[in-house]
Amino acid sequence: MHEFSIVQSLLELIEKNVKENNGKAASKVVVEIGKISGVEPHLLEMAFNTFKENTVAHNAEFIIEIQEVVCLCRNCNSEFSVENYNFICPYCRSLDFHIIKGRDMFLKSLEVEL
Repeated sequence: MHEFSIVQSLLELIEKNVKENNGKAASKVVVEIGKISGVEPHLLEMAFNTFKENTVAHNAEFIIEIQEVVCLCRNCNSEFSVENYNFICPYCRSLDFHIIKGRDMFLKSLEVEL
């Protein structure tokens, strides 16, 4: 389960940001997870709640936002959202696309108690 190592990195990032802002603790953590990032939201939440004890995030609210998959068609230059893993451009029916959203996970926002 790679969610544990992701949470360890996330907690290090939170700790760094709290310290850089002369804060006491994190009160709210918002992460965005792409639908095809390979990260399981419920496992990430479980790991966060397990490892946040004795850190600056021990009382933090943890919010997960899911990012839909968005592609850019290289044929007609249109952006489209992927529904049901159908990666065919709905405008020109091309299979030549580039995924522009939905593969990543990142710390979207952090509220720090001063």
